[in-house]
Formats: sequence, structure tokens, C-alpha cells
Amino acid sequence: MKADDVTLDLLFNKARTRNGWTDQPLPEGMLEDIWNLTRMAPTSANCSPARIVFVTSDAAKEKLRPALMGGNVDKVMAAPATAIIGYDLEFYEHLGKLFPHTDARAWFAGNDELIQTTAFRNGTLQGAYFMMAARALGLDCGPLSGFDNAIVDADFFADTTVKSNFICSIGYGNDDNLFGRSPRFSFDEACRVE
Repeated sequence: MKADDVTLDLLFNKARTRNGWTDQPLPEGMLEDIWNLTRMAPTSANCSPARIVFVTSDAAKEKLRPALMGGNVDKVMAAPATAIIGYDLEFYEHLGKLFPHTDARAWFAGNDELIQTTAFRNGTLQGAYFMMAARALGLDCGPLSGFDNAIVDADFFADTTVKSNFICSIGYGNDDNLFGRSPRFSFDEACRVE
């Protein structure tokens, strides 16, 4: 089965990084719906390291504000929700449940370099699926990395083994401050077949 052109436009061809938002609220249950699609992303040994904090309240937005670079403050504050996409460095403690057919925990325990690489790579992959899930459900996304991870980690992931990766505002975008689409590499510029 192949996606139709409308779906491809929704997910890729006409999808844009949003800088402005309407005041339309998110439907009840939408955040859970996004997660229920995001969690289906493939990850190494089904390790599923992504952890998400949905910043929706005024108090939580104010807690996030000091971590944002100046040019990102207004667009994040205006969004109905901003997801902090993090990754758990102790993901391997859950492999007995998530990958039960072998002792996958033993692959990681004590191997800090492998833990870091696996958590970051697979958490990033889940973050990409998060954006696809939000778009598939009719939302727009405003992903960004222009923030201070140390502040976010201290304020949102204190006393945990979770580290922030990037943030992504979600909602119904408007065309305010929408830049023209920037160029992309062609197949021949970025790919080769051997």
C-alpha cells in the first residue's frame, strides 16, 4: 500500500516548520494520541528511550522560557503545547519488558559509551516519529534546538536519568513569520548507489 498524494503533502511536501500559531486549542486526548503513534517507531532492541514532557500550562511555559534563545521565545510561548523530547540513559533497565526474548540489558549495563550512543540515536529517531505522528493527526510542528539543555534538564528532568534532546512546539500553525522553503539537496547531491 502506498500513501496518497494528500498524505504525502501532509507529512512531507507541504509540511512546514511553524513559527506562528492560531489560538485553536488541541483536542482532548491529542497528546496521548501522538504518543500512541510515536511509540510504534522502530528502535534498537525496542529500547524506546524517548521520554516526553508536554509543556502546556502557563506555569510550565514560564519555567521553560529562561532556557530559550531570544528568537525562539515568542513562538514557543504562543504554541498550545511544546514537547521536550528527551532520552533516558537507563533505558536498558526496561529491556526485560520491551525486549523479553533475550537478556538485552546485559548488552548495555556498564557500557556508558554504548548507552549514550544508543539512547541519543534512538531517542532522536522517536522524536522524528513524534513529528510525523503530530502531522499525521493534522497538527503543525515547530521543532528547534535553540535552547539551553542544561537549564531544561535541571528544571524538567531533575533527579532522573533523562536528558533533553530537542523541543517541538505543536498546534495549528498560521503563516505569520513563515519563511519561504529553503533549498534541499537533490538525490545526486546527497546520495549514491553502489
